[in-house]
Amino acid sequence: MATADDGTRGIRDQDTRGQDTRDRSFLGEVKDAISGRAALLMIGVLALTALFIASYAGAFHSPKPKDVPLAVVAPQQMSGRLVEQLDQLPGSPLAPRTASSEADAARQIKERDIDGALIVDPRGTTDKLLVAGGSGASLSQAVEQVVTQAEKAQQRTVQVQDIAPADKDDTRGLSSFYLVVGWCVGGYLCAAILAISFGARPVNLKRAVIRLAALAVYSVLTGLAGAVVIGPVLGAMPGSLYGLWGLGALIVFAVGATTFAFQAIAGIIGIGLTILVVVIAGNPSAGGAYPYPLLPDFWRAIGPALPPGAGTWVARSIAYFHGNAVTGPLLVLSAWAVAGTALTLLFSALTKGRTVINRSEVRQ
Repeated sequence: MATADDGTRGIRDQDTRGQDTRDRSFLGEVKDAISGRAALLMIGVLALTALFIASYAGAFHSPKPKDVPLAVVAPQQMSGRLVEQLDQLPGSPLAPRTASSEADAARQIKERDIDGALIVDPRGTTDKLLVAGGSGASLSQAVEQVVTQAEKAQQRTVQVQDIAPADKDDTRGLSSFYLVVGWCVGGYLCAAILAISFGARPVNLKRAVIRLAALAVYSVLTGLAGAVVIGPVLGAMPGSLYGLWGLGALIVFAVGATTFAFQAIAGIIGIGLTILVVVIAGNPSAGGAYPYPLLPDFWRAIGPALPPGAGTWVARSIAYFHGNAVTGPLLVLSAWAVAGTALTLLFSALTKGRTVINRSEVRQ
């Protein structure tokens, strides 16, 4: 009897082992289709989406000029009073200062120290307003509107002269912004592809060096591609091809190295951190569609410190301002590149000898 039962039990055990014992209920199917890790990543994407909407809408929904640097050229007996009147306009749209002459004011505009200049004619009622369309059409138009209204209140008129105009094929001055955004996308996509293919965290220092070297080659090629497309191919923006090429290589490497660093620290989540910094925080604060004086305080403050903002400023300077005022932004981009490289190497060295790799980091 016992022998027969044992035999039956053995057959039953064999049948059970051959069957699919997974929970086939709806809840079981959900758990099988969406892992806990995937659910957490989806929540993270939801948060990034909400932040994306909040960031872009917050920066762009109501652009207003605030403290736009403006030079005033007028006879000494008039200049002080005029500067005071412009400084006290409602909402503080202008930050006026005196300039010694029209030539001095024009020099300051071309060196990107100011965004406009009011040249007062003491012998008549029509003054001249100097602007720089290459800094962005929305900014020059805002300056024109504010000054025209202020002059109208004094029964005066203005004639606008654009001394650094945007190219006829770049009428809104946005080509530089789109070019920089493209380079930024190329930088973090290159790093993300390496993460998907070979694991987010380099398993040793040598692998990290190889990745950075590959990124450097990719950056040079992508910088050249962007400069050629925006210039000789499309004719969308003037400026030195070699200057834009060098800028593009630096931007791509800076963003790519930053992505590597975030991945070395946080694994695959590092890609999301890059999107947070470069796309969600960086793009709306870059001064592209609306230059810095038209942005709310928060975005105006962070824009120059992030790769899209620094890159857009330099691209516009190369295209329309003879490469003036680029030292600070280039240092910002270099700092991102150096910091990203250093952190990538540091955290890669700390993982040396690691024997267990997270499933999300296994080569696909």
